[in-house]
Amino acid sequence: MHRLFTLLLLALSGAAWADGGPVVVLDPGHGGPKTGAVSTSGEREKEIALEIARKLKAELEKASVRVLLTRESDKDVELKERIRLANDAGADLFVSIHLNSMPKRYWNRVRGIETYFLSMEATGERAQQVAALENAEAGEQAAPTDDLAFILNDLAQTQAHRDASRLAYTVHQQLIADLKASDRGVHQAPFIVLMGAQMPAILAEVGFLSHSAEAKQLREEAHQEKIAGSLARGIVTFLEKVGGRDHALEVKGEGGESEVDALTESPSAR
Repeated sequence: MHRLFTLLLLALSGAAWADGGPVVVLDPGHGGPKTGAVSTSGEREKEIALEIARKLKAELEKASVRVLLTRESDKDVELKERIRLANDAGADLFVSIHLNSMPKRYWNRVRGIETYFLSMEATGERAQQVAALENAEAGEQAAPTDDLAFILNDLAQTQAHRDASRLAYTVHQQLIADLKASDRGVHQAPFIVLMGAQMPAILAEVGFLSHSAEAKQLREEAHQEKIAGSLARGIVTFLEKVGGRDHALEVKGEGGESEVDALTESPSAR
């Protein structure tokens, strides 16, 4: 299975990205004095997120996928600087890795995986709470409504924002299938770390540190490797689809016909 996965990555990087392979920016949440969530037994989000990101980087690099980390050590990186790094690198994808937590009264009652992409309006109270918690380290609860509306209005004109939803669902479904985890859904929320992305960008909450059994799992290297492998498969599945689509569009632009027409044509144009 592992060999097949590596071959798939090699084929992908060689065919769809002949210029050297896709660029993926991985963003381990928090860092430095910003620890993120902390479990009852002391596991800290910033450390586990970095370990998962390192393992994911190794999985993707086996096939010459170019991977950058927003931080490679325990240091503080501002939220807006993380997405700026991805934009400056011309990244094809941005994936922010986090671990979840619930208020103390809900400890040991909630576990599972949630995946997010950017939206002006949160899809529910829980999504709004998660965004507020992650945004708090930037000293903001959310971006000003008019600024975020402008960002999303601009993104709505690009394939990147439309693809963020597809990336979120692809990665989320892979995580649920591989980890047999509780499915807490794909949601939208105004995350500062995703704002201004010029590529599909998501935030994955890969487990709850406020659930003692899940926290114990999350600190185990074998489980971290399983999460990394699952994230890699989801990312590659998405890149393969987008690479094939973009290649077909290029062929069509040279005068050929493409089966992608039916997928990219707006309903009103049919």
